[in-house]
Amino acid sequence: MGFSSTAMVFVDGFSPPFSCLSIVNRGYTLVRRVADPLTGKLGENEGITRNKEANNNPVQNESLRSSSANRHLHRRSKRFPYNSTTVNQIMAAKLLLLSAICRLIVTVGSTLHPTDLLLVGTENQLSFNRSEIRSASLDFGKMNTVEPMAVLRPASADDVSKVVKFAYESAHGLAVSARGHGHSINGQSQAGNGVVVEMSGSRGGRWRPVVSEKLMYVDVWGGELWIDVLKSTLKYGLAPKSWTDYLYLSVGGTLSNAGISGQAFNHGPQISNVYEVDVVTGKGEVVTCAEDKNSELFHAVMGGLGQFGIITRARIALEHSPQRVRWIRVLYSNFSAFTHDQEYLISLHDQPKFDYVEGFVIVDKGLINNWRSSFFSPSNPIKISSINAAGGNVLYCLEITKNYYQHSDPESIDQEVEALLKKLNYIPGSVFTTDLPYVDFLDRVHKAELKLRSKGLWDVPHPWLNLFVPKSRIVDFDQGVFKGILGNKTSGPILIYPMNKNKWDDETSVVTPNEDVFYLVALLRSALENGEEALTLERLSNENRRILDFCVEHNIEVKQYLPHYTTRQEWMDHYGEKWPQFYKRKMEFDPRHILATGQRIFEPSFTSMTRSW
Repeated sequence: MGFSSTAMVFVDGFSPPFSCLSIVNRGYTLVRRVADPLTGKLGENEGITRNKEANNNPVQNESLRSSSANRHLHRRSKRFPYNSTTVNQIMAAKLLLLSAICRLIVTVGSTLHPTDLLLVGTENQLSFNRSEIRSASLDFGKMNTVEPMAVLRPASADDVSKVVKFAYESAHGLAVSARGHGHSINGQSQAGNGVVVEMSGSRGGRWRPVVSEKLMYVDVWGGELWIDVLKSTLKYGLAPKSWTDYLYLSVGGTLSNAGISGQAFNHGPQISNVYEVDVVTGKGEVVTCAEDKNSELFHAVMGGLGQFGIITRARIALEHSPQRVRWIRVLYSNFSAFTHDQEYLISLHDQPKFDYVEGFVIVDKGLINNWRSSFFSPSNPIKISSINAAGGNVLYCLEITKNYYQHSDPESIDQEVEALLKKLNYIPGSVFTTDLPYVDFLDRVHKAELKLRSKGLWDVPHPWLNLFVPKSRIVDFDQGVFKGILGNKTSGPILIYPMNKNKWDDETSVVTPNEDVFYLVALLRSALENGEEALTLERLSNENRRILDFCVEHNIEVKQYLPHYTTRQEWMDHYGEKWPQFYKRKMEFDPRHILATGQRIFEPSFTSMTRSW
């Protein structure tokens, strides 16, 4: 392979300058560029350069190393005299670099030169820092720890392309996984002994969101968080149409799954609201694609679980942003009445309707409140025992909103909401309403996150289970799961709401039940070690398995959203008739199975080596 003149290496925690360090038998020199402690000016470039004169002669290499180091020390000594402390620091820095190189040798073996990855040409974006590697080894699920070899913080699509191309062309091979906000559950964004591309959190000189008011779209970096997309578009009175409940997720991350919330019944998932994307394929190629341009790749990456490419730019559809939201919750004790009303509300296409339709199941004894919001007043808590629940200890809450603008007539909004509520069969007297800014509604979960963080209840294991359940079997699911397996204790919200299949593009990689209407059932539970056996990780994980087994035993053909399987056959069953197309696209766009290996769909075509140190 060719070599660039320099490639940067992070060596954190050391500020003094240090001399060149040759790697015997490879002819490379490691040089650190640091600020002169007296002048504040940067010294020589840090990185790796290849000594053209060097060969495999150890005597010649030793001579080169000694003379190079002596010349370097002589030059620096004129400006900054070295004392014993500085020399010790120099040696410590050398040892740190050697440690990083040894780690590479142990990790990838002798086939991949330990310095090759450092010479990809990604300037100062590639890091072997232990704290960054540890951070990239975890995700929101907190159930898997898999360390990468290195972390890339790209400043452009070109940086991503260089690393993926290197992995693709390498004789040894290398796993590469994109990571947004690290919100995966089962290690999907991890890359054992590979490179994790941190798409979020390292903007550097990257371009900001670019809004087109005329054409009603925004171009954003793939690692941009949705909360930042919202802030950028609101400056123009615009906003994306479709959302997720939690906005601190990356654009590329949600588009790689689908991106759903209570607006999906009307606007479809987020992948149905994308005009164009730039993608780095598993071959390292940067490709712009859309419905009418490289459409096969476009459809593949939409909901493609990162298998076909890394999304580096997305063009998102916008609409005029409302300013305020009427947020309403009503309660049900009868499941059939609850689902009937939800299905009615999502059928109102070209007539007055609510803008957001969700719901959740309440199986806990005690307060109806949950961690997602403080909607119900703490000073006036609602208890299940205070309501005549026909379904026993299970209640259902319908959550709906009506968006409006500053110039809207409040009276007409009230009349429209009242007319819609009159057609619903909720428990009389169980209407709870609040009014708030549009931004506050969209960002509601983040406020709950801050409260949980303050109590140490956020960074805990999250054995989440998300299922698409066909409308025809949702009553059976209620009987077997909500009123059966779950009992009366949980540790997080259980969402349930319907969506219209005609709002989903069947050409994308996502699989949904083969019915016109299907439900999302999301058990968003947290494992807590607080002495309650019902809330432990083991108990919740076992319940998830029991739910999946129940669906199999009763022929409820659910599809996992944010799927997690461990065998090829399970993945083939998940994709069903889409599997041949999915496999074909993989062979075309990532033939060496380099990308998103944490999904465990395809075995990499290169030999994985386990870190042993």
